Amino acid sequence: MLESLFLKGVGPAREFGPINFSKRMNFITGDNGLGKSFFLDIAWWALTRTWARGSPAVPQEKYKSPSISFSYTKSTKGSYEDEIFYKKSMLDWPLKQGRPPIPGVVIYAGVDGSFSSWDPARNYWAGKDSDAQNKVRAFNFTPSQVWNGLVSEDGVRHCNGLVNDWVMWQQSGESIFDDLSKVLHYLSPSSEEKLIPGKPVRIPPDVTLLPSLRMPYGQDVAITHASAGMRRIAALTYLLVWTWREHELACFHTGRKKAKEIIILIDEIECHLHPQWQRRIVPALLSVMEALSGKKYRFKF
Repeated sequence: MLESLFLKGVGPAREFGPINFSKRMNFITGDNGLGKSFFLDIAWWALTRTWARGSPAVPQEKYKSPSISFSYTKSTKGSYEDEIFYKKSMLDWPLKQGRPPIPGVVIYAGVDGSFSSWDPARNYWAGKDSDAQNKVRAFNFTPSQVWNGLVSEDGVRHCNGLVNDWVMWQQSGESIFDDLSKVLHYLSPSSEEKLIPGKPVRIPPDVTLLPSLRMPYGQDVAITHASAGMRRIAALTYLLVWTWREHELACFHTGRKKAKEIIILIDEIECHLHPQWQRRIVPALLSVMEALSGKKYRFKF
């Protein structure tokens, strides 16, 4: 779990923090332009050693020795603490060599519909050996890739995307579709307004089968035609299910133990949701991973 974060000379202020996080849930609030999304970007980097938006954070020129300090619990006992200083000649924040600690599974949902996922069973690197060089450092999805799939530059398909996987899971009768349905149930707007998968539908003249949601009035509406709030929750549901199931499979194939901790960073969780849904979404998220894993896991939001 992320325990603390302190920025010096980087971001909108001379100093940002130190912030000591609670063990389960944390909210960062404030007016627009104060650096909330930037702070989440830094939190993601501290936990995963990657940048979700591609480029490193650039410090302000007027400050000397910009640094990022952080601490988090790891897969073994104790906490990991570090302070990284910006190296201007590299235009980057150089990390220490050696075996990095593992904080757990980390998921970052961006306000623009993008997602990032870091999995210690698939993205972990332990040094400069050839295997580490070939590992994908993290899975970063643009909004389009969430829906249509993620393919690396060398042609490796890492994810089929919401549209293909949802229909495939539903038609195959696999248990993963039950997981997706459970998560949709938990993240629904209210007990009277449940998100229920409908049958796959087509929108002529396109013959592509699309996932659908069953509306309260009984019609199955293609997910691509659902409201903005429903699409956001559907995307979040899919990435949660996909990340956890792929983590389980990777652990099974490699003989690793499943992560004990799951960290979820969500930028503007209430985006596109009506007030009643906004009040429900946070407590609902606390039940999601229990539904997937069948265990009481430690989560941080």
